[in-house]
Amino acid sequence: MGIRLDKPWRLLSPSQVARVHGHLGVYQLGDDAGSVLYVGVAGGRSLFGLGGELQRELASPRAGVTRFRVEVSAQYRTRWQELLMLHRADHGELPRHNQGERLPKLGRLSPA
Repeated sequence: MGIRLDKPWRLLSPSQVARVHGHLGVYQLGDDAGSVLYVGVAGGRSLFGLGGELQRELASPRAGVTRFRVEVSAQYRTRWQELLMLHRADHGELPRHNQGERLPKLGRLSPA
């Protein structure tokens, strides 16, 4: 098991989002090319978990976002930070829609 979120992308549409339940975890938003544009978290304060967060994304879409993928995780905060650090290690910066957000201090990863 690697540290990358490699689940298949799904179309960010009402029918696909309706299939996501209220679990805690992390999600990525991307474009048609499969580039990650945002890494989000559905934690204990998220209304209806991952499904609720994605419903919110549908109601107020971010520029260029057409797809999503999710990962259920009880360690959602740590996993969220790990995905942000991984993206920064791979691309030299955070995903476009995470830039400018108030984020916790992130460490450095050196993935193989």
